[in-house]
Amino acid sequence: MSRSPTLIAVGDNCLDVYLSKDRMAVGGNALNVAVQWMRAGLKTRYFGLVGPDPEGDVVRTALCRAGLDPDDCEVRPGSTAVTLLLERDGDRRFLLEDLGVGLGYVPEGARYAALRAADWVHLGTHSAPELVRALVRDGARFSVDVSTHHDLLDLEGVPLVFASGPEDPSERVEPLLARFRERGAQATVVTCGSRGAFLEAGGTVTPVRARRVEVVDTCGAGDSFIARFIALWAIERRADAEALRGAADAATNTCLHEGGFPQPLLPIPSWLLDKYAEVIAAGEV
Repeated sequence: MSRSPTLIAVGDNCLDVYLSKDRMAVGGNALNVAVQWMRAGLKTRYFGLVGPDPEGDVVRTALCRAGLDPDDCEVRPGSTAVTLLLERDGDRRFLLEDLGVGLGYVPEGARYAALRAADWVHLGTHSAPELVRALVRDGARFSVDVSTHHDLLDLEGVPLVFASGPEDPSERVEPLLARFRERGAQATVVTCGSRGAFLEAGGTVTPVRARRVEVVDTCGAGDSFIARFIALWAIERRADAEALRGAADAATNTCLHEGGFPQPLLPIPSWLLDKYAEVIAAGEV
């Protein structure tokens, strides 16, 4: 391309609150993907929603620090998404996963026009079905992360689907890939944690192994995989195997630090602990 391609990530953001560590980080699939694109020097925007609350201020501040325009993240009545995590004996438990005001977000007006004009759009988890159908109808180049919710969206005509698959190597991935193909996905990547990932495109399945490292935190590793794969495969038009290897390396690097992208982990403020005191007390029993 003679000009710099524009990539837009749309959808979820949240505060990941690590109660056991007294720290919190900003994350969310769509937001993490946008930050990773920005870190790679790509022309990037992030469209999402936060509430008019202190949590939303934290998210928008993180966007600004990452070089993204915080005004692209709209403020609407409701609550900002928050995830409360408790770790005990190596086991991570989710005490709360509040998807907040951003659930089912559909950009409108000039924002939707920007999606149609973008070189690539990525929709985060829990995306609105009507947004997926609109982008297919308008011929947009885009991807959507369905995570473990394999059957919630109509995938007919979707250019690229990302999904989570089995980490157990005894479970075959090919039937899952075939299901996505039968439901209309033009290409599908299934990520399987430490097992690696698999791409199905044009009837051909290409695997990639995950690199073995001393993991600090797996949070956001899949999002880094997505961001790098899109950059290599959809924008630079690299070969399937090459794009998968680059994406796997990006995911590995994210496992070497806390949070979905490098950021200062913040102490949990007293107002947030007070707000969720009952949830925390019930989960610690």
